[in-house]
Amino acid sequence: MTRRATVLVLAALACGVLSATTPELVGAATVGGYPLAVVVARAFAVFGTAFAVGAAYHVAVSLALSATMDKRRRHRAQSVLRLAFLVVAAIAVLGVATDRWVPALVSLGVAGVAVSLALQQPLLSLLGWVYVMTKQPYQVGDRVRIDDSKGDVIDVDYLVTTLWEVNGELVSTNQPSGRHITVPNSVVLTSHVVNFSREEFPYVWNELPVQVAYETDLEFAQTLLQETTEEYLGETMAREVERFRRQLAETPVELEVQDRPSVNVKQGESWVELRVRYLVSPKRAQRVRNDLYERVLEAFNEHPERVKFPVSRNR
Repeated sequence: MTRRATVLVLAALACGVLSATTPELVGAATVGGYPLAVVVARAFAVFGTAFAVGAAYHVAVSLALSATMDKRRRHRAQSVLRLAFLVVAAIAVLGVATDRWVPALVSLGVAGVAVSLALQQPLLSLLGWVYVMTKQPYQVGDRVRIDDSKGDVIDVDYLVTTLWEVNGELVSTNQPSGRHITVPNSVVLTSHVVNFSREEFPYVWNELPVQVAYETDLEFAQTLLQETTEEYLGETMAREVERFRRQLAETPVELEVQDRPSVNVKQGESWVELRVRYLVSPKRAQRVRNDLYERVLEAFNEHPERVKFPVSRNR
């Protein structure tokens, strides 16, 4: 039992003792026509019930959430347990306060209908939370785009999802801006959700464009670009593509997936654009792109007679 659960159990026991001894301490005094002893005893009973449910919650969390569980599963399981115990606490407190369980449940149902009519949007957000917990379009730690917001998920509450913004108005090139974005969970039910780093396959394909002049030996430049990229990312990419193929085999989708970097050619007005395609973690995409671009330029500059860069004479 955790220290917090122990404290709550002791508090619950203390409230139980106070509830039982209240009639002897208070006597026959009344408040608003009700015996003061009954009112105080019920109050202690309510607090004791709440403390007991809280202790049970912390015990359940300590038993259900192992130390080896990753942050994503821990966050999801803790959220579900918290909601379940909140419902149990509400029913238990109503039952203790009224001393009638069935009327308490009926009252809770009537109140629920009234609340649902008055708070439609928050209830839609709660439904969105249930959808996120069950279907898992994203989890804590994923990089996602929800509607027009893009960022890393740092929390999924019952009503909102909090993102650590990426790109945005302040920065570009897939860099964090430092701002937090709060997205209502109801948006998940009506908008596109793009997950760039889902747990099953946390990688995306990326491209690095390099412009060369028409005088370039294109076959040589393509080969050099591919070899440079493969030297930098080849082994990791081949391993992760094999993982992707195993997942792809479980679906009806048929795709030709190369396990090595590939180069595509695009013709421009006064240059030829070579676009090397490779696999990368979306959270490392910009750093890998910068490193790769430096390596490619260094390799091209070693062969100035075969690789020419376009020159503009515009001022």
